[in-house]
Amino acid sequence: MKKYIFKSVMVCLTAFTLLAFTAGKEVNLEKETTTVKCLLQLKNYSGKKPYVVVSIVDENEKYQKTLYMQGQDDEWYNTLKEWWSQLGKEGSENIDAISGATINPGARAIVAFEIPSDKINKNYTLRFESAVEDQDYHKKDLEVALTKENLKGKFEGSGYIRYVRLIAN
Repeated sequence: MKKYIFKSVMVCLTAFTLLAFTAGKEVNLEKETTTVKCLLQLKNYSGKKPYVVVSIVDENEKYQKTLYMQGQDDEWYNTLKEWWSQLGKEGSENIDAISGATINPGARAIVAFEIPSDKINKNYTLRFESAVEDQDYHKKDLEVALTKENLKGKFEGSGYIRYVRLIAN
């Protein structure tokens, strides 16, 4: 019995030691990630609240991962035309884990998302796509090269997004 308790204590201490050396860095057992905080500031305009999706796309503009979806009513996901065409309705089932409420024109939101570290400095782009029901659609409201340097900067949008400020942890 004492050997069993000793082994259990040693396993716990080993696990604690390993976790201590990864402090300050988000670690996913499947893949290492970088946590990025994002301040999303919208422009003032008349109309309904926009839907915004933040995705990682490769150099061929193929969607790799959806990081964040602003908008909870899946009836309007298809207004984000390019994202929707590559994701499709079947993929929308997993959006709840990364979705947030839409915000008013002129308002701001702070969100955080996990970026797979193997996508940073490897010819990937963060794409912010936006749309408002019965109004304009912006496939590339904002695009930012996914580099370590850009994960701590401010970038101007061209559609409903006034600017985005990124801060990597």
